[in-house]
Amino acid sequence: MMIKTQSISVLQNRKKPGRRKRIENFKDFLCVLPAVVFLLIFTYYPIVQLFNISFTDWNLIKDDYEYVGLKNWTWLFAGSGWKYFKDALIVTALYTLGEIVVTLVGGILLALLFNRVSKAFSVMRAVVFMPKYIAISTSAIVFLWILNTDNGILNYVLSVFGLSKVPWITSEKTALISVLILTTWRVVGYAMMIYLSAIQSISPEYYEAASLDGANGFQKFWKITVPLLSPTTLFLFVTTFLASMKVFQSVDVMTDGGPYGATEVMVHWIYKLAFKDFRVDRAAAVSCVFFLILLACTGLTMKWSDKNVHYDS
Repeated sequence: MMIKTQSISVLQNRKKPGRRKRIENFKDFLCVLPAVVFLLIFTYYPIVQLFNISFTDWNLIKDDYEYVGLKNWTWLFAGSGWKYFKDALIVTALYTLGEIVVTLVGGILLALLFNRVSKAFSVMRAVVFMPKYIAISTSAIVFLWILNTDNGILNYVLSVFGLSKVPWITSEKTALISVLILTTWRVVGYAMMIYLSAIQSISPEYYEAASLDGANGFQKFWKITVPLLSPTTLFLFVTTFLASMKVFQSVDVMTDGGPYGATEVMVHWIYKLAFKDFRVDRAAAVSCVFFLILLACTGLTMKWSDKNVHYDS
């Protein structure tokens, strides 16, 4: 009888850890549940509705709408919408390429330059980093004055050196560059700080071993610093890519998509379709395609990073 009682108690003790684990898992699920509900309501449900609207003839001028099948998709891929979509995608890609190059190259070079421990360098780092927290609309208005053809300070500086004035914002050749100048001023300091923290976390033993092998400064940078910064580079690449593909405010304030569509990026065109042309249905179709493009590009980037990013620092 005593042996039987002991066996029962042993079985009960074995069951208790499993029950406790289920209870703990359920508690963890309850903690995550509000965030999941929030994402379902404010992220995934709007995406589903976006695809739903793309199959309607929803015009903001009318009070009602009806389903029209693939009419908006036909307009986008086989009608007049394709030209505008292609042009906007090219402009967006050029802008994105410029911002990524400036962010990654400028950020790492400034990080190497400011990798000093002193009060003077701390102040200079703060000055370079500060524009990140200035509102884009405010910055764009200031740069409208700086880049003004007749009264801008940049053209005044050029005239001092005997150079001719440049129509920064009003020319098709320089309008996108003008927006990138604003972008460079805002983002390069942020990239510098991210790279700087990553550089300072690299063990000096790697550089000491390289010095014993006779490596010079560039070889240390290319063979040690760059590979060990690959997780940071991946983070900056993905975040910069997504942010630059969705650029809107700087273009809206500085150029409004002009001149002649030279700065008509994708999000600005979608905005004009929905709130200036009142074609929410067409804007929804374009948004769906743009969402799928961003999703595919991000997925390919993450897949590529699995083989090329080194996490051992």
